Amino acid sequence: MKKTTAAVNAIWVSVFAGTCGGDALVPTAPVVTRPPFEGTIFIDPDIITSSDPTTFQDLSVAGQGSRTMFDRRVDGWITVVAHLFNANFDDGLSIEIQVNPEFGESATALVEAEKYARVIGRLPTVLREDVETVWIHKGTEPFGGGNKNLLIHIGQADRYLQDGILEETFVHEAAHTSLDATHASAPGWLAAQSADPTFISSYARDFPGREDIAESFLPYLAIRYRPERISPSLTNTIMQTMPNRIAYFDDQSFDMHPIQ
Repeated sequence: MKKTTAAVNAIWVSVFAGTCGGDALVPTAPVVTRPPFEGTIFIDPDIITSSDPTTFQDLSVAGQGSRTMFDRRVDGWITVVAHLFNANFDDGLSIEIQVNPEFGESATALVEAEKYARVIGRLPTVLREDVETVWIHKGTEPFGGGNKNLLIHIGQADRYLQDGILEETFVHEAAHTSLDATHASAPGWLAAQSADPTFISSYARDFPGREDIAESFLPYLAIRYRPERISPSLTNTIMQTMPNRIAYFDDQSFDMHPIQ
């Protein structure tokens, strides 16, 4: 896939040093003054790809049962008799996948459940630790994370897949599910947030309590575990923008299997 290179919103600070031959212009490191991205799921499509290993092992059919699910098409909760599947992963985690009965027969729902279980299995263990359920609906609506859940609308999933960012989007949403509760209000995170020059994206800046962890984790994953897949300029942008957030994530000793 073609890699994207982000422009750095920075001001180059110049220092004039007097010498016997005249004034010399000495550039220093760029000072980041505003978020370099609008949203980080778009920064590079190759951070996690379909050829990467997955922890997904198997899927068992669990029949049908009444489940309450959030559906963005109605912007609210619905209760349906969903198709149910239990997905198992090689790190001992498991997820109940709940598929809207609008898909028809169980065999059709099974195809959808297995497709997304395999993709979710490419996420590191730390991002799946609190994921207990997955909701799958038709429709072209944004994904969602939180509530110990991942929300999927398959029309939107197809768009993410075409753009090469399906896995990257799941990283963002699973960070909401598994990281926000512990870290978004942690003193160390808030200190890092204050110490860094700015936010990594305007989305994080506009919703710091809700989106900063999720927006920051994918760039962190990229520079720490997939640096060979992103451009040097993108690496520099991330490191200049959020050095203290990077240090905070480093200190957590996250379980990054199967990425590491």
